[in-house]
Amino acid sequence: MKDMTRCKNVFEAILRYGHDEDFVPHEDDRFSPTDAPAGSPEKIEVLRSRVERGQPLWHNTDRVDYSGLTGAIRPRE
Repeated sequence: MKDMTRCKNVFEAILRYGHDEDFVPHEDDRFSPTDAPAGSPEKIEVLRSRVERGQPLWHNTDRVDYSGLTGAIRPRE
């Protein structure tokens, strides 16, 4: 598979490498759910890896909410 790590976005990747309108993702032993919350760097990395391996973007048991997570509270200045 071609290394697409130097593309700035999906549009640049399409221009550089083309696209496959008949693409059918496949699930293999490495296709597993993630507990990373939506929008997090970890979730984005999981999605990037799935695309590179030709897997579906979304796993049926990926995290779908933010329950049980805590975040830093920054006081207003």
